[in-house]
Amino acid sequence: MIKETRITLKNIGTINPESIDDYISAGGYEGLKKALTMKPFSIIDEMLEAGLRGRGGAGFSTGMKQKFTSKSCQECPQRYVVVNADEGEPGTFKDRVIMEQDPHLYLEGTIIAAYSIRATKAFIYLRGEYTDSIARTQKAIEDAYSHGFLGKNILDSGFDCDVEIRLGAGSYLCGEELTMLESLEGKRGNPRIKPPFPAEKGVFGAPTLVNNVETLANVPLIIRNGKEWYRQFGTERSPGTKIFTVSGQVNKPGYYEVELGITLRQLIDDLCGGMLEGKPFKAALLGGAAGTFVDASMLDEKMTYDNLKEKGATLGSGAVIVMAEEDSVYEILHSCLRFFKHESCGKCVPCRVGTTLMVKDLEKLKNGVADKEALVQKLVKDSRMIASTSLCPLGQSPILPMESAARYFMKELTL
Repeated sequence: MIKETRITLKNIGTINPESIDDYISAGGYEGLKKALTMKPFSIIDEMLEAGLRGRGGAGFSTGMKQKFTSKSCQECPQRYVVVNADEGEPGTFKDRVIMEQDPHLYLEGTIIAAYSIRATKAFIYLRGEYTDSIARTQKAIEDAYSHGFLGKNILDSGFDCDVEIRLGAGSYLCGEELTMLESLEGKRGNPRIKPPFPAEKGVFGAPTLVNNVETLANVPLIIRNGKEWYRQFGTERSPGTKIFTVSGQVNKPGYYEVELGITLRQLIDDLCGGMLEGKPFKAALLGGAAGTFVDASMLDEKMTYDNLKEKGATLGSGAVIVMAEEDSVYEILHSCLRFFKHESCGKCVPCRVGTTLMVKDLEKLKNGVADKEALVQKLVKDSRMIASTSLCPLGQSPILPMESAARYFMKELTL
């Protein structure tokens, strides 16, 4: 029987999220105190050796991202940290849990990250609809200033750091890092062409470290407890824990923090209380709308970044939408494609036109077409073309649900 392993969620339910004193009594800001006695490059080395990977979906090495940003443009007078708290992936609410229930944890991680790359300014780009997250993060910032954890000469270390909240306006696309930086600068949320990447030229043209809330929530814990402690969780290539947000046909939907390497079956049966009303499992959409469908053959595969990628699936943000036999894969796929069509910014033709045509073509499966299998294959081909020619990850997203749905559920789609 698998149980939760709470490290980033350890304080939830045990401290008052609006009390900095509660957070400090639970060991809060000890990671920052320790970090300020270390050289910035030593912090980056610790993150590299701990093996923390970005929890936003891509799974890129957090330490490498810090290293690139730290070494970029040595003559630049300013560097920035930007916290991606614009959680817009359908089925995902892991960052909201941290922001509402333990805001000082990711704020502490933000300050440590800033110190590691010698940045004196950080922005938290926060989803505008998350009113409780905004209020609690703002209070955490104010209390951190009053206790000397932010501002000038933090804890007499000679390090200065200011943190400011910037609000998003509901655009899914602004969850993509370069589009988010455009919005943060006060511009329309359109994607930038890359390279250059944020580590080279980010917000206001300066080297910028972009990490999401869950990633930064791990940073103080690693610095406080050490890389060996962190590596006892998870697997060799995917160390640590992951917060999964589970919805759909399970008895106990919600959020669960577990060691990476858990199987989908263990997540559903041991933590979520099994399938709702004992219904047979049919499929799961892993990673939200920009994720992949899997069938029962994947129930016992380890849920790690590399293993799922090798099997043609994705861990993504940690969203898991569970489907029973009675549920329609077509309807979920149709919903995903309509979502991408709606959220496209329209800047590039492949995404703007391609997502529209994909929705129209998919609807032909229900409205009448002679060769349904050929149409599904055309949709897969079109999604690949859109992915290879679009400017940003939104155009690169339809291929994930489309291709995986065709792989596992071609028979259902072509009935």
